[in-house]
Amino acid sequence: MQYKIVQPVSELRQFIRYYWELRGNEKSGQWERVFPDGCAGVFVNLGDTCLTDNGLSSLEFGKTYVVGAMCNYKDSFITSDTHLIGACFRPGAFTYFYDQYSREFLTNDTLELDDGSSFNPDKMIDKTYEYLNGFLWNRKRAKYNPMESIIHSITLTNKQLSVQELASKNYISVRQLERQFKKHIGLSPKEYLNIVRFQNAIKLIRKSDKRRSLLDIAFECGYYDHSHFTSEIKRITGILPSQL
Repeated sequence: MQYKIVQPVSELRQFIRYYWELRGNEKSGQWERVFPDGCAGVFVNLGDTCLTDNGLSSLEFGKTYVVGAMCNYKDSFITSDTHLIGACFRPGAFTYFYDQYSREFLTNDTLELDDGSSFNPDKMIDKTYEYLNGFLWNRKRAKYNPMESIIHSITLTNKQLSVQELASKNYISVRQLERQFKKHIGLSPKEYLNIVRFQNAIKLIRKSDKRRSLLDIAFECGYYDHSHFTSEIKRITGILPSQL
């Protein structure tokens, strides 16, 4: 499997994290697991029909799909003829490109977009990323991402925040914070904070050497104890922390 990441033009970077392209190769023909990161995305299938959503959904050639923010892992079957290209939006930014779709309804799901919202596969062949930049720029409905400051305050904090602390840091009530997250991201603040904590743990596990215990990583990321750490990782990924 070949996976490539490309940055959008600077004017779109506060809304789009990156573009990505996935191609199968002769060694493909297996399930690939994606972990949640709190982001929604859109992508087009330029290869053969393939399966996603743990085998429950089919992706057809030439069709464009939206995938909502995820709370748990998602498996897709990658073959030698798989070819997917998409955009990963920053948390909360999806609504400013596709405001007709409910974020809560999309959570954990993959849905086909209507023709008026879809990419044109024929125009992506020669200048893929120039086309994506132009297409998404023309769909943008805001000058800035209002969730950016809230997400930034989470990123700057090394420890695990509570929902109350996050609301206080951003000078809004917990109820207002809940509404903002549900409207723009499709997750509750608690669900999103759990994903951020999980992503931090993943990075530490992958970077650490064998001398550092999983318990140390668990405490650094704000898990109560080893049991809490293990159960949360397994719930989100389907596997144990040691397997990561």
